[in-house]
Amino acid sequence: MTGPSFQFGLGETADAIRETTARFAADKIAPIAAQVDATNTFPRELWPQMGELGLHGITVEEEFGGLGLGYLEHVVAMEEVSRASASVGLSYGAHSNLCVNQIRRWGSPEQKRQYLPKLISGEHVGSLAMSEVGSGSDVISMRTHAEHRGDRYVLNGTKFWITNAPHADTLVVYAKTSPDEGSRGVTAFLVEKGMKGFSVSPKLDKMGMRGSDTAELVFEDCEIPEENVLGPLNGGAGVLMSGLDYERAVLAAGPLGIMQACLDVVLPYVRERKQFGKPIGSFQLMQGKIADMYVALNSARTYVYAVAKACDAGLTTRFDAAGAILLASENAVKVSLEAVQALGGAGYTKEFPVERLVRDAKLYDIGAGTNEIRRFLIGRELLGA
Repeated sequence: MTGPSFQFGLGETADAIRETTARFAADKIAPIAAQVDATNTFPRELWPQMGELGLHGITVEEEFGGLGLGYLEHVVAMEEVSRASASVGLSYGAHSNLCVNQIRRWGSPEQKRQYLPKLISGEHVGSLAMSEVGSGSDVISMRTHAEHRGDRYVLNGTKFWITNAPHADTLVVYAKTSPDEGSRGVTAFLVEKGMKGFSVSPKLDKMGMRGSDTAELVFEDCEIPEENVLGPLNGGAGVLMSGLDYERAVLAAGPLGIMQACLDVVLPYVRERKQFGKPIGSFQLMQGKIADMYVALNSARTYVYAVAKACDAGLTTRFDAAGAILLASENAVKVSLEAVQALGGAGYTKEFPVERLVRDAKLYDIGAGTNEIRRFLIGRELLGA
C-alpha cells in the first residue's frame, strides 16, 4: 500500500503532501529506522532535509516561511513520517506542532521573525516543556517558577519527559509567574539553548520511541528577557490548554502510521509464509485478524481526519481531540500486538519491525495526556460536570 486504500476525499493538497512525504520517508527514514531504535540515536541530519520539503512549517503562514496549509495536511505528513519510523514521527510532531505551531499561534510578529525561520528550515530543533516529575496529568500544579526582576524573568525548577530536549535550540517552557493564582498564574516563555542557568540532563533509556530523545530540563537562576514571554503574562494556561487540542489532533496521526506499518509487514508475510502446504493468509482465522487490523486503522483514520478538518474550520472540540487520539492510540496497541501474533515466533524477534512497533505504539496511550485523562476529559465535557 502507498496510502489508504479507501479514498477519504482529503483533497488534492493533502494527497500531494502525502505523496511527497511518503516518498521521502521511504527513501530517507525507513532505511535507518531499525538503527535509530537499536542505537537510541536521534537522526539530526533529517531535519534540514525535511525542512527543504516544507514539512516543519505546514501550518505556518507563508510570510513567515511556512506552507500556509492546515492541520489536515499536517496530520497526513505526521502519519507518513510515523509509518517509516514512529520515533522520528514523534520528534517531528513535537518540533513542528508543539513548538513551531505554538509560536505561530501565540508569538508576536518579532518573535515569529526571530524563531520561526530556523525552526522551519530544520537548522534548529524545537521542543515544548510543561510536564514535571510531580506534575504530569495535573500539569497546572507545576512548581517551576519565574520571578520578574527588572527587564527579565529568572526561572528556577525542572521539567521532565521532554521530547527533543537534548537537541532543542528553541523551547516553549511553562512556568508559574504568580504561584498563588493557580491556573491564572502560569506564563509561557521562549527559552534558547545556551541561556545562562539552563541545562539538560542525560537522555532517558526508554522502552520504545528510541531515538526520539527525552530528558529533564534544569533551570537554575536562568535569565529570560521580558520579550521572550509567549502570549499573555499569566495567560499560559490558555496557551497550554488550547495547544493540547491541536497537539492531540496532530499526534493522533502517529498511531495511524504505526498501524499502516503493521499492515505493510503482515500482508506480504501471510501471503508468503506457508503451513500445511498453504499460505497462512488462506486460513480464515488469519483473514479475520487482517480484517480487524484494517478496520481498526480506517475507523481511527476517519475520526482523526474529521477532527483535523474541524481544527481547520475552527470547530474542534476538546473532547473530540481527546477522542481521536484515544481511539487511535488504543487501536495501534491492539494492531501492533496482532501483527506480532500474525508473524508468530518471527514477530517476537528483531528481524522484523513489529516488536518495535508494539513498543512505540504504547507511548501514545501515555503521552499528550494518558488515556485515563482523555476519558475523564471526554466524560466531563459531555456531562458538563
